[in-house]
Amino acid sequence: MNTPETPSKPESQLAGRFRGFLPVVIDVECGGFNSATDALLEIAAVTVGMDENGILEPEDTWFFRVEPFPGANLEESALKFTGIDPHHPLRIAHKEPDVFRELFKNIRKKMKEELCTRAILVGHNAHFDHGFVNAAAERNTLKRNPFHPFSSLDTASMSAVAFGQTVLSRACECAGIDFNNEEAHSARYDAEKTAELFCFIINRWQKLGGWPLS
Repeated sequence: MNTPETPSKPESQLAGRFRGFLPVVIDVECGGFNSATDALLEIAAVTVGMDENGILEPEDTWFFRVEPFPGANLEESALKFTGIDPHHPLRIAHKEPDVFRELFKNIRKKMKEELCTRAILVGHNAHFDHGFVNAAAERNTLKRNPFHPFSSLDTASMSAVAFGQTVLSRACECAGIDFNNEEAHSARYDAEKTAELFCFIINRWQKLGGWPLS
């Protein structure tokens, strides 16, 4: 008697392209530069998808305003730079642990859909954003942080190679991506522009024959 073969799971092009990692673009706006002591005030995450031709494009965006954690430091210079008033009565911010539980849940769901085993943080000067994400996860004892603990993909470095530029607005200009400096320094805006830039560079590399490797 012939035993029917068990159908294999379809492979995810996205998982195959990034070795089982789900790229998630992150941008944070903060009350300073020290992830251990300074408040995280906004965070946005953008996931990316890949079509049947292997073209990468931004998909979902999640954006949260975050209440400063108890005892958090707020540098006046940082608040002036971002234009964020953390105490504005209409700001509608949420507690940091609630924000990260919701964000991590959404990312894990996307990982499952794309058959990925882990997420990898993509950011413009990614080390900065990565530090604040890891600090928040540790501060709130969130053990299911989906991100790789130290590896990341940095669009500032990628832009230096692709365009000879490291500033987000200038790299976007080189890529033909509209960039409004009046809207910059919002986590949502910067994350979405970084996602567009990341996809542009990856797609251009593929078009030039860099992937898939023969």
